[in-house]
Amino acid sequence: MYRKKIILFILLIAAVLSPLDFYIVNLALTAIQQDLHAEPASLQMIVSFYTAAYAVFQITGGRLGDLMGRKRMFLCGLFGFITASLICGCAPDTTVLIAGRVLQGIAGAIMAPQVLAIIQVVYTPEEKIRVMGYYSFTFGLAAVLGQLLGGLLIAMNIAGLGWKVIFLINVPIGIVALIAGLKYLPEHKSEQQGPIDWLGICLLSACLLLVIYPLTCGFDLYWPLRIKVMLGMSIPVLLLFFWYENRLMQRGRTPLIDMRILRYPQLAGGIGTAFLFYTSGIFYLALGLFLQNGLHWQAMQAGLAIIPFGLGFLICSLAAASITRYIGDRILLLGISLYAAGFTLMIAALWQPAGQSGILFYVGLWVAGMGMGFTLSSIVRISLNGIPQAFIGLGSGLINFALQIGSALGVALIGQVFFDVAAGNNYAIAFRETLMVVVVLLLLALVPGYRLVRKQAAVKKGQA
Repeated sequence: MYRKKIILFILLIAAVLSPLDFYIVNLALTAIQQDLHAEPASLQMIVSFYTAAYAVFQITGGRLGDLMGRKRMFLCGLFGFITASLICGCAPDTTVLIAGRVLQGIAGAIMAPQVLAIIQVVYTPEEKIRVMGYYSFTFGLAAVLGQLLGGLLIAMNIAGLGWKVIFLINVPIGIVALIAGLKYLPEHKSEQQGPIDWLGICLLSACLLLVIYPLTCGFDLYWPLRIKVMLGMSIPVLLLFFWYENRLMQRGRTPLIDMRILRYPQLAGGIGTAFLFYTSGIFYLALGLFLQNGLHWQAMQAGLAIIPFGLGFLICSLAAASITRYIGDRILLLGISLYAAGFTLMIAALWQPAGQSGILFYVGLWVAGMGMGFTLSSIVRISLNGIPQAFIGLGSGLINFALQIGSALGVALIGQVFFDVAAGNNYAIAFRETLMVVVVLLLLALVPGYRLVRKQAAVKKGQA
């Protein structure tokens, strides 16, 4: 039992590092912008390229763990994350910082799938219920710590490092987990072996690069021909990827994505819901810039402002299991609705005269956090219910992939709305209009979400 507690401690440290970095960087963008004289497109790339790389290599990371060992790939991913954090913390310009963020995303994606895989091997079915509760809780914790810790570290300006310390703090934490992991983590490989689909990895990565880069930089570069060509090329590359994956299946080889998984409509509904839901990732970037550049708050003040959101996230993540006993899978629709309602309250607050919107704004943050807690704790579980065991790992990867790509595209596309309006120092208006776009997308997410819940009700009825 003592060894299992240590293993859980190691896994949760690793699980919290990647989402923590997402939240903490959003608060540091103003400091990065001032220190490195970064353009808006560079700020977007610092966020979106990390999430894109993290998404692209989720499936690859899981596959490498199958073939080369969970412990080995976990430690490789953790070492890579430590190294990439060091690169980011020493970056002299935005080019190096963006490159470091891409490496962080890749390393995090190699590490993350192994966490769930090791949990499946080490813990009994009864223990997994409690362990998975802790695992979900870490994402809410990351939302709170990312804002508070980011604001505190920047305000303290340790050794004159400024924003760089938010990356360097990962190094000692990661080293502790790395040393403990070498000693305590068990090794395990999947019984099903096969070659790695390297060409599939390259094609999928190229497709996403051809989409993310133009959407992030196209507006600032005034859409030159090369940007349009890149965006147009993403479609044939995607079609080539699907053709190649099907060809591998026909030859009896193992593709990166087994297309047979798309036969399950509940998974397709989950992917669509996850994608639309997580386009709201622009909220974190826009909130930090609005509070610091628009209201001229210090980083620590901005970090404290997110507390209502984080507390709602934490509490509802833990309460989701109990609520599900009463309303079933409809908790997903409740979560999305609360998330949209929270942003709507914040929009209403931003229409109020200055100094009269504080309480309503913070209530909106609280309600939005509740919605995030209910949704993230349920969407993967609901989407994978009824999926054969052979496809569970791939299905989890696809849902996480949809979440991360939704976030990256949200930052790239909706971010343009924010930066275009904020160009005249209209940060309050820019934040309000950004939230309005996000609310519309969340309402759209209710459509596949509703179909997903209905499909799951039919699946459970068939299983009864």
